[in-house]
Amino acid sequence: MPEPLRLFSFGRRPKVQSAERQELLQSLAATRVQITQAYCGFDSAQDPDLVESFVYEINALQSRYSYLLRRIKELEVAP
Repeated sequence: MPEPLRLFSFGRRPKVQSAERQELLQSLAATRVQITQAYCGFDSAQDPDLVESFVYEINALQSRYSYLLRRIKELEVAP
């Protein structure tokens, strides 16, 4: 006997991971590693110019991280 048709699906269907989403997730992980490395460099820096360069690098990486996270969330919401 064939299985009856379901009109409603109350559970979440697993989404197929798109190539773009996979690439974004990889970039997010790489950016997280770079942020950790930049913080380590900041902690060990003694020269004021080097400290300042690490501050700029950390800010840039945090902006990139926020962008990547936002893009991933947008893809999850998109149909």
